Amino acid sequence: MSADLIHRAGEIIRQGGVVAFPTETVYGLGADAFNPFAVARVFEIKDRPHFDPLIVHISDFREMSRLAVDVPPDAERLITRCWPGPLTIVLFKKEEVPDLVTAGLPTVAVRMPKHPIAIGLIREAGRPIAAPSANPFGYVSPTTADHVREQLGDRVDLILDGGSCEVGLESTIVSFLEERPRLLRPGGLPLEEIEAIIGKVEATAVEVTSPASPGQLPRHYAPKTPIVIEGWENHLQTYRGKRVGLLAYKGTKASFPFHHVGILSPRGDLREAAANLFAAIRRLDVLHLEMILAETVPEEGLGRAIMDRLRRASKRLEVNDTREIQGRIP
Repeated sequence: MSADLIHRAGEIIRQGGVVAFPTETVYGLGADAFNPFAVARVFEIKDRPHFDPLIVHISDFREMSRLAVDVPPDAERLITRCWPGPLTIVLFKKEEVPDLVTAGLPTVAVRMPKHPIAIGLIREAGRPIAAPSANPFGYVSPTTADHVREQLGDRVDLILDGGSCEVGLESTIVSFLEERPRLLRPGGLPLEEIEAIIGKVEATAVEVTSPASPGQLPRHYAPKTPIVIEGWENHLQTYRGKRVGLLAYKGTKASFPFHHVGILSPRGDLREAAANLFAAIRRLDVLHLEMILAETVPEEGLGRAIMDRLRRASKRLEVNDTREIQGRIP
């Protein structure tokens, strides 16, 4: 990508505009984090509720002094080892950080992306950039510029095309507000790698109604087509004659006439599966299916984040009573 285009994008941010840009995780929808009017436009474009906080993206650790009151030793160790990368940390915020960015919370979520275009944009803008994923609120996150164009169109001032996202899942979020660090959202950095650096990390339950960070709402990352992830394997005949798709981990041996099968990783590689997850869901979602049945993956490493996204995408539809499931098929 040309330096002139990134320079233009940085100027748009400085003037209060909104730019979609690639990161190693997913595409972000960015605005000047210290311009409440620009941030309000991000919420408007996404149709995002104002009680859901945003992540602030920086290009240099020194920018933390504008955002956070203090950086605890464990947080600093993680930053040193894992930034730039798919890790967001939550700290107590400086007073000047707009309440709109933090959903009125006394905290701020910060990360340093590992993508040359993202870093270049933040540097050209000359200020931290507040950015959720560049998609309508609650829907599947975008991992290509085409996904952004399809969903947001000309509502964005500029879309920077950096190709497909390498990680394909949002960042892992860790809070440092308590005595012991707490995992708020599993993501692109496996929990095992975090605990190898700072020791035991507490977990937060999925059921959150007042999110302390992005991506904590019970139903999120969802396609229009209902997803079922558990309890369907022994009741496949329930779906015979229906337009049902399968989101498979490594492939399927099931002798069932699925309308379409999407495979996350033929070789069973969790990193590959994570990178392909959102794109695979999108491909199934445009086929006018009546239901997507999703295989589970091992809940270790990136598998923990994959299952988190699948559970949120299928919320309120993941039931064991197959008659209820069948009743919801149009």
